[in-house]
Amino acid sequence: MTIYRRYHPSIHYSYSTLPTIPNLLPRSAQNQPAAVDVPDGLYSGSGVAASDASLSPQEVYDGGYSNATEMYLRIATGGSGQSGLIKAWADAFIKYNVENGLAPPFKVGWYLGDTTESLGLIEAEAVDLAVTYNEAAEKQSLKSGASVKRVYGFRDHFMLVGPLENPAALSAENDDVLTMFNKIVARGNADVVKPPSDRPPVRFLSRFDKSATNIKDSELFIKIGQVPWGLPYSKWYHQYTQYPLQALNAAALLKEYTITDKGTWFSSPADVNAKLTVFKIGSDEQVDGHDDELLNPAHVMLSKNPGHRDVAERFMEWVVSKDGGQKVIREFKKNGEVLYSEAPDTE
Repeated sequence: MTIYRRYHPSIHYSYSTLPTIPNLLPRSAQNQPAAVDVPDGLYSGSGVAASDASLSPQEVYDGGYSNATEMYLRIATGGSGQSGLIKAWADAFIKYNVENGLAPPFKVGWYLGDTTESLGLIEAEAVDLAVTYNEAAEKQSLKSGASVKRVYGFRDHFMLVGPLENPAALSAENDDVLTMFNKIVARGNADVVKPPSDRPPVRFLSRFDKSATNIKDSELFIKIGQVPWGLPYSKWYHQYTQYPLQALNAAALLKEYTITDKGTWFSSPADVNAKLTVFKIGSDEQVDGHDDELLNPAHVMLSKNPGHRDVAERFMEWVVSKDGGQKVIREFKKNGEVLYSEAPDTE
């Protein structure tokens, strides 16, 4: 008899796994001149004292100009940095400025943060721009005055993926995403009472980190009247507080369902994706006048006090231009696939 286990030796696993934040260090240990101070509590759970932490950029781009020295833009985001989109935007924008005589060669830094963390860095004036994925949080940032402008950057799409064995018996052809979540809950609860011996038990991995992805899977559970995180301990609801690529890898190794996004999926190694099936993917098309449940709109937020205001404001105009940022979106591919859709003409 095959015994299906929840654990995998190649990942650090716990009921609630603490995140690993690359480049987040005590201020005394930072030797990066581009490091920014982290607001108290913003990256809690990282193992670094929040009152004495700073974050250096994950990557720095120069558009191919080796003589660029000064960093003009600091951009905070998560998945679109990991996918390479921020690099593509940054390099194209730098070239646009230099070729049109608008600025000398300069650098752009990408700072890793989910939507909550990125907006926190905006509020602290630690970064100039943020690419975020939650309308309510973005509008609160505008209302508070931390951000002064919000533009539609592109459309990403959430995906519900899961193990090849499909222990919840989801039907990609016949089930909508809410029906799928109902099946995951019902089979997950049943498997806790009577663990199966002929298939993996049904489990769901949530990043559980206040990211836009975590907020989305929480919204879907709430829409079917379920709050598995509200239980003292749920054996089928796995809280895994890591960034997108790491979370997808864990779901693949542990044979768990999860919500990810298209950008992460096509940026993930082929051997990870080979262990998973895509059951539902978001669409740009509206249903009964409403956005698809799995549409993942990305907006660019402008800080109230950017370091180089003229360049930051120019980026906000360039990024929505058909011949600027939107051209990059149209042409941006991973593994031969276009990752994102252009922003709609009107919101």
